[in-house]
Amino acid sequence: MKIFVVGSGGREHALVWKLATDASCPTLFCAPGNAGTAELGTNVAIAADDIDGIVAWAAAERPDLTVIGPEVPLCSGVADRLIEEGLRVFGPSKRAAQLEGSKVFAKEVMEAAGVPTARSATFTDSDAAKAYIRREGAPIVIKAEGLAAGKGVTVCASVAEAETAVEAAMCENAFGEAGRRIIVEECLEGPEASILALVDGENCVLLASSQDHKRAQDGDVGPNTGGMGAYSPAPVVTEALWPIIRDQVFGRTLAELRKRGITFKGVLYAGLMLTPSGPKVLEFNTRFGDPETQVILPRLAVDLVPLLDACIDGRLSEGMLRWHSASCVTVVMAAAGYPGAYSKGDIIHGLDAASALDGVMVFHAGTTVKADQIVTAGGRVLAVTALGHTLPDAIQKAYAGADNIRFSGCWCRRDIAAKATQAGGGI
Repeated sequence: MKIFVVGSGGREHALVWKLATDASCPTLFCAPGNAGTAELGTNVAIAADDIDGIVAWAAAERPDLTVIGPEVPLCSGVADRLIEEGLRVFGPSKRAAQLEGSKVFAKEVMEAAGVPTARSATFTDSDAAKAYIRREGAPIVIKAEGLAAGKGVTVCASVAEAETAVEAAMCENAFGEAGRRIIVEECLEGPEASILALVDGENCVLLASSQDHKRAQDGDVGPNTGGMGAYSPAPVVTEALWPIIRDQVFGRTLAELRKRGITFKGVLYAGLMLTPSGPKVLEFNTRFGDPETQVILPRLAVDLVPLLDACIDGRLSEGMLRWHSASCVTVVMAAAGYPGAYSKGDIIHGLDAASALDGVMVFHAGTTVKADQIVTAGGRVLAVTALGHTLPDAIQKAYAGADNIRFSGCWCRRDIAAKATQAGGGI
């Protein structure tokens, strides 16, 4: 079996790692991949957003399954193009992917479906946005409408900070075209949680809970990033919340999409705020999360390929999933300066020592091979991941792994999953 994975980050390395253990013993290809995926399969020198290149390679090589990792190719319609070539693809259509590609579209769907979410308004004029902010007051949230690599959301503690965020997005092009239109949203309070679901067009199966850490610094301060770490399961997602999330979030959203003639097949990810009045959707993503994938897949006790096939074929069921009871934690090691400007090409030391520790896996994100050495190639460089019998055990193992790794200017948050070990804790 030949499987083609599109993407180059920690999510894609985790996917390739899990697929490599499948009973079908697949031959794996990853475009463009990284130094980690190269150890498990063959990297293909095609950028994930080179849609024509991806389609041309797949049309020629005819993989049995293509798995699309990142949001940009999905929102650009790569799944549609590959299906037109007669290929089996795991990932939603361009229309379905607009749940992530357009926050305005997502809000329209949620409001029409009665999905609980924050009160908001949409603006294309910065002065009108500022006037609305002054009326509403702070705290308040400013969101770039389009894709911004996980960095397009600014939580503002004051009106002045919110006006600055509007200027950055709409006038200074901080997020390019993604910030031409913005959403100004009420600031919800409560712990956050990530719930991912496999969807086959009709059936929806929720995956294990997890919690991402978006802010750059300890204590959940600093700018938003693509994610500085995660853990699973998230104890803030209690048994009582699961049916509410299933029905009010996923059920209503997918029903509304079907009303609009949109069939969703792939992963639907709901970023939730667990407010005193119940779960509310902060955002939807239409692919495996990063770094959530790095803590969910190690806990999955069944092969991944049959699940992806079932989504494609419309025969997904709850009984197909089983989970290890272990907890899992991942700590992102970042380059100096991230999420701002950062250097590349720094040699990474200690990978073998970290991976040799009991229960530790090192997923590569921003890495490449240069002169037979693994070097940095991105802002989020590695996701050091560990399984443990308990959450504190997994935390200790993940940081033991991280402490073995060195590269120039490397840093990480030191409090990933810490709040979850406190009664009622969670970010």
